[in-house]
Amino acid sequence: MKFGIHNSSWLDRRDPADAFEAVKAKAQWAENHGFVWFSIMDHMIQIPRVGPPDEPILEGWTVLAALAAVTSRIRLATLATVVGYRNPAHLAKIAASVDLISRGRLTLGIGAGFFEDEYKQYGWEFPPLPATRIGQMEEAVQLIVKMWTEKRTTFHGRYFHVDDAILEPKPVQKPRPPIMIAGTGEQLTLRAVARVADACNIVDGDVADVRHKLDVLRRHCDAVGRDYDTIEKTRIQAWVLGRNDAAVAGKRERLIAGRSFGGFVGTVSEAIDLIGQYEDAGIDVMINADRFSDAETRELFASDVMPRFA
Repeated sequence: MKFGIHNSSWLDRRDPADAFEAVKAKAQWAENHGFVWFSIMDHMIQIPRVGPPDEPILEGWTVLAALAAVTSRIRLATLATVVGYRNPAHLAKIAASVDLISRGRLTLGIGAGFFEDEYKQYGWEFPPLPATRIGQMEEAVQLIVKMWTEKRTTFHGRYFHVDDAILEPKPVQKPRPPIMIAGTGEQLTLRAVARVADACNIVDGDVADVRHKLDVLRRHCDAVGRDYDTIEKTRIQAWVLGRNDAAVAGKRERLIAGRSFGGFVGTVSEAIDLIGQYEDAGIDVMINADRFSDAETRELFASDVMPRFA
């Protein structure tokens, strides 16, 4: 089991002008304390499960490029880029540039999109059918891979088109950066993972749900002739840890009371037990969705939890 941190809130410091300095410090700390992954959201406004829509938030790929220049080992990712927010050929160029700046540490996390209000605010067309958005996502991945690996790309799909397009320089990673699809829809999204992705990300559900989703993914892999073991399985979840029951009760009152929170709140020993169950279910990378700038939780992961899974 490996571990990562996902920066899902930009409120680590009171002044929004300090938001990048805060996320830079968090990414550098994670890199120096054994975490292998650091991701940020690709949203223009905050999503409902994390905070109110007027919460300050930075643009994801801009921040990712900056983090690529101030870190040296940790893998960097969006979790997850929304297919409808950028022309995928342009996204291929952006991602290739970030991979170059990072010297080959990019994972392109991509998803079908869900936040209709965000689409409308920024003038993007929101396809109402999930099947349409998932189809766009899968086709975008196909186009991006071609842009990364072909000298010139011509692609005429259902949703996207390029003609004799040049992308130079190519990404540093060979044959290309890995692509992670976020989402757990059983009929379409996990099938897309089996077809075109190198990794999946599972957001919701308990251990039994995760095990079931991975069983569905395995069946999709069998159907398309894909080796299930070549897909990295990641899990994102919010964690709030305390050393003992009293510390947990204090954090529950201070951080969680009155807020929507679907993550784990408990002691280090309880967290170790649960993470072991996720590992047994097939998860390779556990990502802490850090919503509350809870430095102690991050420190407890590094000092007490992660060594148990080394």
